[in-house]
Amino acid sequence: MTAPSNRKSARGFDLSAQAEAFLEMLVVERGAAKNTLDAYARDLRHAGAFLAEDGGVLESADAEALRRYLSHLSATGMSARTAARRLSALRQFYRFIYGEGLRQDDPTATLESPRQGRSLPKVLSEAEVDRLLEAARQREGAEGLRLTALLEVLYATGLRVSELVGLPVSAVTRDPRLLVVRGKGGKERMVPVSRPARAALDAYCEVRRRFLRRSEDDAWLFPSRSLGGHLTRHRVAQLLKELAVEAGLEPSKISPHVLRHAFASHMLARGADLRSVQQLLGHADIATTQIYTHVLSDRLKTLVEDHHPLAQPTNPVEPEETEAAE
Repeated sequence: MTAPSNRKSARGFDLSAQAEAFLEMLVVERGAAKNTLDAYARDLRHAGAFLAEDGGVLESADAEALRRYLSHLSATGMSARTAARRLSALRQFYRFIYGEGLRQDDPTATLESPRQGRSLPKVLSEAEVDRLLEAARQREGAEGLRLTALLEVLYATGLRVSELVGLPVSAVTRDPRLLVVRGKGGKERMVPVSRPARAALDAYCEVRRRFLRRSEDDAWLFPSRSLGGHLTRHRVAQLLKELAVEAGLEPSKISPHVLRHAFASHMLARGADLRSVQQLLGHADIATTQIYTHVLSDRLKTLVEDHHPLAQPTNPVEPEETEAAE
C-alpha cells in the first residue's frame, strides 16, 4: 500500500455525509470554533485519503487499517503529539457514528495512542516579561498605547490570544476590576484585571477610535482593517516578535501563548493554587493545567529548604577543650 501521493490529494478528499454530520455536531453541541472545526476536517480528510489509496473507506475502516495509518504517520516523521491528535479526532468520529447507529463497533477502542514525551511549556522569566513591557512603553503614539495594553492584558489575565482580540468594547465598560471572557465552547468566565493592566487599557481607550476603519467595527475592543473587523491572532504575534527584538530577546521565544504560559507559571511560583489557575485559564479539565506542576515542585522544594527546621544550617558548635588539649 502506498501513502497518498501528495498533500493536495488529502486536501481535496471529499468528506462523507457521516463526517459532515460529525462536524455539524461539534458546532451545535460543543460550540466548536472555526479553527477547531478546520483541524478536525483536515485530520479526517488526511485519514480518509490514506485509506482510499488501499480501496478503503473511512467510515468502515477496521482497527488494522487504522494501525497501518498510524504506522504511516510515524514512518513519515510525524511527531507523537500530532499523531495522537489525529487519533483523537478519529476516536471522536467513530464514537459519534457508533452512537448514531451508523456502524456496529468502534475500531479505535483497541488502538493505543502514540507515546509522547512530557513537553514542558516555554516560559519567560519575570525579568524577560519586564523587558517586554518596558519596550512596549517606549513606543510612542496610539500604536504604543495599544501594544502596551495588549501585552499588559495578556500577561495579567492569561487569556488566549483569540479571546483577547475577540473582546467586545463592552468588556471594559462594566466592572473595571473584571473582564467577562467568552472562551472555548462559548463558555463565559470572569477574569480579574490588575491595576497596571486596567491603567494600560484606560490609556489605550483614549485613542482607540483612531484604529476604526468602519463604523460596524466599533463593537470590538481592538478594531482593525482586517476582514473580521478586529486585530488578528497573527498580527498580535507579529507585534510581539517585533517587540522582542527591541527588548533584546530572541523572537522565537515570544508568542501570545508563551505569555499565557508565563502568567500561569508565575502565578503558581508566587503561591497560587492549581485549581484557581485552571479557572483563570479557562481549562475544562485540570489535567490540562497540570503541565505547570513542575513549577509547583520547584516552589515546594524551596519551601522545604527555607522553612523546614531540619533543612536549616546549624551554627557549628565549638568543641569543648579537653584536658589533653590544655
